[in-house]
Amino acid sequence: MSPASSTSHRALVTGGSGDIGGAICRALAAQGCFVYVHANENPQRARKLMDEIGASAQAVTFDVTDADATRAALAEILRAGAIDILVHNAGIHDDAPLAGMSDAQWHRVIEVSLHGFFHVAQPLLLPMARARFGRIVCVSSVAAQLGNRGQVNYAAAKSALHGAVKSLAREMASRGITANAVAPGVIAGRLADAVFDADRIRALVPAGRAGKPEEVAALVAFLCSEAAGYINGQVIGVNGGMV
Repeated sequence: MSPASSTSHRALVTGGSGDIGGAICRALAAQGCFVYVHANENPQRARKLMDEIGASAQAVTFDVTDADATRAALAEILRAGAIDILVHNAGIHDDAPLAGMSDAQWHRVIEVSLHGFFHVAQPLLLPMARARFGRIVCVSSVAAQLGNRGQVNYAAAKSALHGAVKSLAREMASRGITANAVAPGVIAGRLADAVFDADRIRALVPAGRAGKPEEVAALVAFLCSEAAGYINGQVIGVNGGMV
């Protein structure tokens, strides 16, 4: 497949096969974008979402922690033109108290969220700058704003993205490129449903409910739009009042 129109924006969503990532892919496609649905461990889910969206999507598979593999995959995508929108949603949990956390648990979580961001964003910036348009959104977490027991690695990785987008916003704003982060709270889906029951959600979230992936996706899609061109370097929570 290839973009349906040379005038539509082209978007890459890392971790696009997950609950939040899938909702973001659908929202961007509904907004008129051609969406590259990225996956690593769940390529079949990316292909299923591609089939659901139709001609405005293509599934791509690579490991964002592998710099060479990522660069090769992006080079292939860039042959059709610049990627206008990058949503870095890829991330993993590997929770443990820091006192008992292994080196592997620490490094893997950092590698996916933070090093993965560098690997996907860096090759896309100059093509965006030449086009004088770009939207970069990192999906962070309320854990990066509040902290969370057992998630020192995850909170560190996600909060590092906050500094990255603020700095990148200053570097690229004059080229029409924005960089922002969205920090979801408890969002319904496979991961949250396995950890949070209704009573715990009511105790944690002032809104008294889990958020919907579509509520996160709506904000991300707006930040990726041309209308959001003056919103830059921000970290915006979607958390039902937790912060």
